[in-house]
Amino acid sequence: MSTLPKSIQNLINQFSRLPGIGPKSAQRLTFYLLKQPGIDVEAFAKAVNELQKDIIYCSACFNMAETDPCKICNDKSRSQNLLCVVEDPMDVVAMDQISDFSGVYHVLGGVISPLEGVGPDNLKIKELLARVGSSSEPKEIILATNPSLEGEATAMYIGKLLKNPSYSHVKVTRIGRGLPMGADLEYADEFTLSKALEGRQEF
Repeated sequence: MSTLPKSIQNLINQFSRLPGIGPKSAQRLTFYLLKQPGIDVEAFAKAVNELQKDIIYCSACFNMAETDPCKICNDKSRSQNLLCVVEDPMDVVAMDQISDFSGVYHVLGGVISPLEGVGPDNLKIKELLARVGSSSEPKEIILATNPSLEGEATAMYIGKLLKNPSYSHVKVTRIGRGLPMGADLEYADEFTLSKALEGRQEF
């Protein structure tokens, strides 16, 4: 049984639920906040409390945003001809750090994973096809799912769908092998991502 006050133990337990945070790290974070001025702790609590309230999903690309359409989709300086398909919003953050990529995105919301009960209908694949088919703007679709088994399967599934004559105006490419198998985009450095983009091939 914990000898800590209930309020401290409750916060430790909540921190422990976060990915990559073990019991010791959770304790350090909790005691760090305990030592901070009350105004800083209140600001932290307010930021956490408002996190989900202020976030919406862009109706065009399905990225997290504060406006609809999002800033990226609204940016007229970005090329609407280049559409990068990624798994989740963190991948948009990773890809957008590359200075030579000026296209737009489509966030799938995950990958096909039968073991976890995630099929094509659970992802934004139909929306991608509608987006490509209803507009002549996208000229190239970059499939930038992670180079994992699920990511590869998802890319192959989408690539097969885009071979339909209805999408003959679009060139489909797969992100290059600058990323090792099993790696996640969000953890890759800028140089590796840049090389992966340069090495993309027709899918």
